[in-house]
Amino acid sequence: MKRLLAPCAVLLAWLLPGPAVPQQFQGVPPPAPGRSALPAAPVPGPQVLAELRKGGYVIYFRHTSTDFSRDDTRSRSDDDCENQRPLTDKGRAEARAIGAAFRELKIPVARVLASPRCRTMETALLAFGNPERSSEARAGPASPESEDRYAPLRTVLATPPGAGGNVVVASHGNPFYAVAGAPYLAEGEAAVVKPLGKDFAIVARVKWDGWRSLEK
Repeated sequence: MKRLLAPCAVLLAWLLPGPAVPQQFQGVPPPAPGRSALPAAPVPGPQVLAELRKGGYVIYFRHTSTDFSRDDTRSRSDDDCENQRPLTDKGRAEARAIGAAFRELKIPVARVLASPRCRTMETALLAFGNPERSSEARAGPASPESEDRYAPLRTVLATPPGAGGNVVVASHGNPFYAVAGAPYLAEGEAAVVKPLGKDFAIVARVKWDGWRSLEK
């Protein structure tokens, strides 16, 4: 009987469809081979904080917590907030907490770029104030030379900011997956990125409530 069950299990696994890909992740191109959104090597929190205080990094945030009972399928434009997935009250509180932590930790922010979607603009506004609407923070149009719609975001992540400040990007999970690889950023989570000119490296990942723990 056991000999019969094993082939049957294999046959069922082949016949049955695999797990569905979540709608928000469908159509996202796979990242370059070997890419990973995890840091190449663990760096102690105090060292990460010391480097951020010097400036020179790009800090990529996925927007904070949202209401998944709503989506963007009926949205007519980036400004059509009523027909997009919005932040929840929890997400708004998370964004404010991120901004408060940056101020307390004295992490300098020279520039804030945000995807034009309402939830990303609101995350950036509540956390840091006065964000710049940036299609490059999400995905720009494919250029005639390349069909890579995420090339502008790669440029943002690879370009070193001026001395003494960091660039904050408030965007979505899909674009970062497309350029950096798995695993996806959680809502409110950030990747600390070291720009290298033509490339970039992931230095750390920080949850929305994990910034103060960098001091320890």
